[in-house]
Amino acid sequence: MKPPPFDYHCPETLDEALALLAEHGEGAKVLAGGQSLVPMLNLRALHPAVLIDINRLPGLDRVSLEEGRLRIGALARHRAVLESAAVRAASPLMAEAYPYVSHGPIRNRGTLCGNLCHNDPASEMPAVALASDAEMVLRSASGTRSVGAGDFFTGMLSTAARADELLVEVRVPQAPAGQGAGFHEVSPRKGDFAYVAVGATVALKGGTCSGVRIVCAGVGDGPHRARAAEEALEGAAPGDDAFRQAAEAATEGLDPAEDFHADAAYRRDLVRSLTRRALADAASRCH
Repeated sequence: MKPPPFDYHCPETLDEALALLAEHGEGAKVLAGGQSLVPMLNLRALHPAVLIDINRLPGLDRVSLEEGRLRIGALARHRAVLESAAVRAASPLMAEAYPYVSHGPIRNRGTLCGNLCHNDPASEMPAVALASDAEMVLRSASGTRSVGAGDFFTGMLSTAARADELLVEVRVPQAPAGQGAGFHEVSPRKGDFAYVAVGATVALKGGTCSGVRIVCAGVGDGPHRARAAEEALEGAAPGDDAFRQAAEAATEGLDPAEDFHADAAYRRDLVRSLTRRALADAASRCH
């Protein structure tokens, strides 16, 4: 299929791009990597009047660790994030999860910021952002604001970004020293969207688990934080029994969608098994 007709703009500066967003609002869509946007255009699931291509904007491809924060710009490709030493140093969970993200050609063009703005429920990076207390830096012609990941993801394919705003940067706090991370998923094939994915971070304090974070993808209308599971493991000694109890708690209140890939019961079973694996890996990597 072919996309519906639209007007195309390719601004040279950020101010120009923001002015276009202010002018066209809900009628505009932003093109960065296009790996989610273009298929939706071709399927005519979207009908923007204006397409704003930001690929010529300078300075938005950064992946750097500065003053205890990982900073990833709007044009940083998945490949650059995957291969970044700064990511490995600052965010063990992101480093563990990124090998599951998509396939080679898509990694070469797609962007982390675009992935977060798309907010597919089965996508890995919104869950990682939620677990990591990431901040989304949003720019508009009227100013700049930051939105925490917990408030940014508002529903299926929906975020808190306004129509006149551009996500210019994601900021991820550097993980505490000694934190371990684990990430596992089940998908039709490596690189496809997950049936279910689970990520976990753990630190050890006095021989017990501390600062536990457990997040899931593929179980709701966006990334899900398993708070009951976190509470079950917090302060417990790491081990199979503790991980099993936390994994069981991770299914509390879950009502996953059913489709031809997997029914709700199967997805809950995956949450249990993947939570155990992710926690075991995270605890084994604490130092």
